[in-house]
Amino acid sequence: MSEQFFNSFSSQYKTPFGAVPQGQQVTLNLTVPEQYGYVDPHLVLWRDGQPRQYIRMTFTHQTPQVNHFTIQFEAGEPGLYFYYFDLYTDFRRIHRCPNGSGYLTWVEGAAWQLTVYEKDFATPVCLKGGVFYQIFPDRFCEGVKNKPMPFAGRVYRENKHGEPYFWPNETGGYLNMDYFGGDFEGIRQKLPYLESLGVTYLYLNPIFEAHSNHRYNTADYLRADPLLGTNEEFSALCAEAREHGIRIILDGVFSHTGSDSVYFNREGRYGVGGAYHDPNSRYRPWYDFGSQYPCGYRSWWGFDTLPEVREENPDYQDFICGEGGVIDTWMKLGASGFRLDVADELPDFFIERIRQAVKAHGADKLLLGEVWEDATTKEAYGVRRTYLLGKGLDSVMNYPFKEAVLNFLRGGDGQAAAQAILDICEHYPAPALHSLFNFMSTHDTVRAITALAGEPLDNHDRNWQSGRRMSPEAYEHGVKLLAMAYAAIFTLPGVPSIYYGDEVAMQGYKDPFNRGYYEWDSTETRLRPILTQLALLRKSCDAFKEGRFELVEAGPDLLHYRRVGPTQSAEIALNRSNALRVITAFGKAAEVNPMGFTILVEDNATAHLQAGPAGPGGRTALQYQKG
Repeated sequence: MSEQFFNSFSSQYKTPFGAVPQGQQVTLNLTVPEQYGYVDPHLVLWRDGQPRQYIRMTFTHQTPQVNHFTIQFEAGEPGLYFYYFDLYTDFRRIHRCPNGSGYLTWVEGAAWQLTVYEKDFATPVCLKGGVFYQIFPDRFCEGVKNKPMPFAGRVYRENKHGEPYFWPNETGGYLNMDYFGGDFEGIRQKLPYLESLGVTYLYLNPIFEAHSNHRYNTADYLRADPLLGTNEEFSALCAEAREHGIRIILDGVFSHTGSDSVYFNREGRYGVGGAYHDPNSRYRPWYDFGSQYPCGYRSWWGFDTLPEVREENPDYQDFICGEGGVIDTWMKLGASGFRLDVADELPDFFIERIRQAVKAHGADKLLLGEVWEDATTKEAYGVRRTYLLGKGLDSVMNYPFKEAVLNFLRGGDGQAAAQAILDICEHYPAPALHSLFNFMSTHDTVRAITALAGEPLDNHDRNWQSGRRMSPEAYEHGVKLLAMAYAAIFTLPGVPSIYYGDEVAMQGYKDPFNRGYYEWDSTETRLRPILTQLALLRKSCDAFKEGRFELVEAGPDLLHYRRVGPTQSAEIALNRSNALRVITAFGKAAEVNPMGFTILVEDNATAHLQAGPAGPGGRTALQYQKG
């Protein structure tokens, strides 16, 4: 039916928008056309896993042929709540449409979600308005040239233009033993470059000693991999980075260790002892052993080189979170936080203790989690996760925004992208929403330009992926799409992240092809100035720090939205078509170039008008077009 009964995205029907802290007053308004006669609408509200409550709504007034009802309640204990409306005397219900509106039905349908979070939930203020830069440490920059390999079996790659090795070993896995020599000194040398990009945070993939180039199979949590440098050199890097306005967060891989480690020591590299060989080892209770496991012990996704740990073990918890433990050690060395690998596989109680350990070093320290879906509705191992309600993670990696932008730029409808974005905005607590790790590429995904303009990956194997490059025409198209993608990521709620090499349009399909050595001799220069300008715009405009998101228009080839901050607002339009588009922004006509974007910023009130970075009259514009 065409009637508008309710819409959770509209302040006419719900205030405030989105998730709310415990104790917040929530108002819901319902409109019912007079043609349905006498109805007695009830709000049907329930906390996740609990019985439904039927609460009568109050009639407030009548407009021509429409009856208006309202209800106000106080948000209860933190958790997920769901609701719909029951007309009661009519036996029909109003359930949720994908666009947030309601429809009338006789049968069960979708409910609206209300996320209630801890009233004292706060995330680092210094993060807002900033820019992440993600570095795969072995592949960014080799500062100490031609260094010897610290362990036998490592293959040094002198040719930095070479493709990462992908050949399988005798068991069908991949050894990941080729090293390009990236190190702390290389990152240190590039700090001025990173500062010039507007970077305020570095996220480093694992740096702890490990016997693979990705280092997700930790061998020693308390020691930097010697190929990268020493603990002291890491500390010096953090200190110098702060002089450039840059903080560093680390990858915390706490759901499993390496089999080749101080703790498990299956390979015997670390002398006698270790959980695998010694039943009396201190580390034995960290793991599960038994004949029910194909390799004799529980391992991460069946990889025998990655034995899983028992996070509930008190000794393991103390080792990670206690005084002098892993988190304490690296925070004292200068780290500003952690990103938790496979956060879904860490129990909530463990994440909460990790948070306590991180925040013990200051409220400005950051805890992010790897979550690929909507983090508020995520279930893992049959349990609804609570890590985004205020006692666990500050925020998460934002895969939903990435997919929404990619799908739109690859030909999807702008309305679908807008709905995916609005769903996250509606579900996430505001502190987490504005701290989201927004990205287009990571070490785990196809590089953005390849995903946008390359041949579809489908189910092609590594042999097909190896050496595959876009045609010159596809590459040119990809550069334009990549600029638009980053314009979106820089202007949506959250904090944007640049994956190393995206600024020079590096190509590559899945691991390891998305982990090539940075092309420092690249002649691609078009994207870097765009990213720099976007970073400057984020820094100068408060709308991009914690500003409200509003959808203006979405269609087959246009995505137009607004960010509203305390003193400034911005309008952003992405035009995927090959034709010039004219939009209305701030009440005036504005052009959006073919295959380009336009960003307009204005002050919210005359009192805020000034000449400065925004230009005379408090207005600035940033445009990009093909060509």
